[in-house]
Amino acid sequence: MYNEDDLLLISALQHLAFCPRQCALIHIEQIWIENRFTAEGRVMHDKAHDEDRVETRAGVRVERGISLRSLELGLIGKADVVEFHYVQDRRQWIPFPVEYKRGKPKEDDCDRVQLCAQALCLEEMLKIRILSGAIFYGKIRRRFDVTFDDDLRSKTKQSSVFLHKFIGAGRTPKPVYSAKCEVCSLIDVCIPRRLEQGGSVEEYLRKAMEP
Repeated sequence: MYNEDDLLLISALQHLAFCPRQCALIHIEQIWIENRFTAEGRVMHDKAHDEDRVETRAGVRVERGISLRSLELGLIGKADVVEFHYVQDRRQWIPFPVEYKRGKPKEDDCDRVQLCAQALCLEEMLKIRILSGAIFYGKIRRRFDVTFDDDLRSKTKQSSVFLHKFIGAGRTPKPVYSAKCEVCSLIDVCIPRRLEQGGSVEEYLRKAMEP
């Protein structure tokens, strides 16, 4: 069980799964730079949060920008959208979290882990079991359902434990260049190609400032 002061952002799980160095630059070194992709994602999230906070239709209540917290996982954050579906046989409103992403589905589980973490926070807060949620990808305008099975739950909990150890260690990993670096807003700070070849950030900046 974690204390309030120990809570880390749910989004850090996605950053860690995408790239440990990116996660360290953002959450340890507190560096953030926006590019077109992050700006589009921010606009999408802002729109999801700024629309009417509560919407009701047949058997579904939609709430936006719900604050999330789990002392068990040591996580805090905000859900883009949570649909509450009324289940007749249980006579309960069951939460169905929906995360909005600007791009398209990824090959790894980083988005699914982030969504599952939101569900686990809701479960702890509301004392209820949540079976599934969804991720909406703006680039392809499609929504994909995600089942919170035992494997995904276990992976999410393990990722949370590792995240706390990773942030607690306070060390930024060395860069490893890959194709996904080209869409990262921190590429000019991370300089993965240059640092992979040797040299330091200080040396790179010194040479960049030379006339």
